[in-house]
Amino acid sequence: MAENDRHHGEMARERPPRLRLKLALAAVAGVILFAGFVALGIWQIERRSWKLGLIAAVNERVAAAPVAAPGPDAWASIDFDDDEYRHATATGRFLPGKSVFAQATTDYGGGFWLMTPLRDARGFTVLVNRGFVPSKDFAADDDLSGEPKTVTGLLRMSQPGGGFLRANVPAEGRWYSRDVAAIAASQQLGGPVAPYFIDAGSPLDHTPPPNAEMGAPPPGSVAYPVTGLTRIAFRNQHLQYALTWFALAGLVLVAAFVVIRHGRRHSA
Repeated sequence: MAENDRHHGEMARERPPRLRLKLALAAVAGVILFAGFVALGIWQIERRSWKLGLIAAVNERVAAAPVAAPGPDAWASIDFDDDEYRHATATGRFLPGKSVFAQATTDYGGGFWLMTPLRDARGFTVLVNRGFVPSKDFAADDDLSGEPKTVTGLLRMSQPGGGFLRANVPAEGRWYSRDVAAIAASQQLGGPVAPYFIDAGSPLDHTPPPNAEMGAPPPGSVAYPVTGLTRIAFRNQHLQYALTWFALAGLVLVAAFVVIRHGRRHSA
């Protein structure tokens, strides 16, 4: 009996230090989690502010009157924040035999963007996304008469590298992104080549097909290439994400309160 009392007494003396260690570890973990969740929430708020600014800028640029596509003197200052989706126009001659097909997913289903270089009258070349086509069998040069043409659309920055987990393979004609420099090199375009391309047409003038969610329309029902398919609608769920992270931070505080209260009861 005395031996049991002594054993329980030793256990009681050992429990508070162990409990304090567990509480300390829990506190450290709680602080890390709380700080991390709050930081992620603040980041999402900042992302929301950036996204709202982008949406406002894109809407303004798309609706603005088109301006001449920037020439070589302005290329060094062109960037995504100030120039992406700017309404631009270029006049020149398309270069036959130099088109490439870049993979695309649109309201018309899967297919390709038809990318053709245009030799601008000012002496440089700019890639033009002439629109969506359903397959690589499309006769890219059939409507290239060699006469000067004026293209109006949205200025887009080059998309180097490729798509998600898929690298461009120029030697095999497989393009998952519209990488201007790589396309220019593969097609051996001479002279200065603009670091951007132009999406022909305006999304403000395009009405999605009534069966868009069902995939591509029946063959022959659409005149290809289809222009004006640039996506200018951006998801903006950053506020929901921010509230989620802040809620998780709040749960960490609740958990900390429960742990501390539980620890005090056992140490009393």
